[in-house]
Amino acid sequence: MKYTFDEVLKFIEEEDVKFIRLAFCDAFGVQKNISVLQSEIKKAFEDGIAINPKEIAGFSNCPYSTLYLRPDSSTLAILPWRPDSGRVLRMFCDVYTPDGEEYMSDSRAMLKKAMEDAKQAGVEFRFGSEMEFYLFLKDENGNPTKTPYDNAGYMDIAPLDRCENVRREIILTIERMGLVPERSHHESGPGQNEIDFHYGKPLKAADQMTTFKMVVNTIADRYGLVADFSPMPLPESPGNGYHINIYAVDENENDLVKYAAAGIIDKIRDITLFLNPTDESYSRLGNNTAPDSVKWSGRSESELMYIETYKNKTRAELRSPDASSNPYLVYTLLIYAGIHGVQNKMDLPEEMSEEGAMLPSSKKEAGKIAKDSEFVKNIIPEEIICQYTKH
Repeated sequence: MKYTFDEVLKFIEEEDVKFIRLAFCDAFGVQKNISVLQSEIKKAFEDGIAINPKEIAGFSNCPYSTLYLRPDSSTLAILPWRPDSGRVLRMFCDVYTPDGEEYMSDSRAMLKKAMEDAKQAGVEFRFGSEMEFYLFLKDENGNPTKTPYDNAGYMDIAPLDRCENVRREIILTIERMGLVPERSHHESGPGQNEIDFHYGKPLKAADQMTTFKMVVNTIADRYGLVADFSPMPLPESPGNGYHINIYAVDENENDLVKYAAAGIIDKIRDITLFLNPTDESYSRLGNNTAPDSVKWSGRSESELMYIETYKNKTRAELRSPDASSNPYLVYTLLIYAGIHGVQNKMDLPEEMSEEGAMLPSSKKEAGKIAKDSEFVKNIIPEEIICQYTKH
């Protein structure tokens, strides 16, 4: 819900808000923020709050010495773990140039444009997310270790599952912040957890994932633990996936998921760098049940994409992304690949085809494919591509 400026002021007064965190993300989806006092909120909405782009990954080649953050009032949320008196309000921001234009190297702006292009193409996308993370102990000095919080396995219960209370507090916290979790459970690895979210419009879904990671890290720290979203925290255990459920319909609610899925499969090698952005990402692919080939199945949930139709509704689950990716970039690319499939009425390849290509086996290979891809270059600014391929 979009709030007017007067409604935001009323909310600030009623909730005894003292500080406002204006949040945004760098090219890799790492959340940044600047905190302003309640007295600065009018300036934030009318003029924006100035930031130095040169220190932000993906913004360093910005032609302007200053960019401006303007809050999106639909994202306002109290940080529940901060004091009840003099509370802290968080809002995601759009990034603007001094000319008053949205800065298009900002991945949130890219996603907003992708949503508008999808609307013009007559397609509505929604995404549901399943994100995995490990909980590790800290040492006596408070430094992270690789010692799992428990040794439980898939869907175990207490007392084997020692993470249960942490997950419960995470869910209660994100609900208070307006997020919509669907379910949670212990995953296969020791100390590994999964929390899933209902389908949401792409921008809301990406904002949710960014908020979710912040909440998980904060709650874990309050328990004296450290959360780890990296692709392969433990070499001999399952990696952390970021499975994405894809929904697509036309203006008449006709199911377009299979067309969209075919487009994503067609472009998956081009966009893998952004779905799997670290060297470690490629250790996960092909490990345990993580996919390493471009195949889909309606029976096996260990392929690149799982597609099923139930009660005349189709669900496609993309299983290659990992939790180190930037959800704004990921959803942007999935939307354009989905549009590509819909507009060309693409058929899915043969199920479990032996002719299916392999996913890139290294970040270097994924980077070369992305740099050579006209599809990627038409969507992602050159500066962002360079950020992802420079290491």
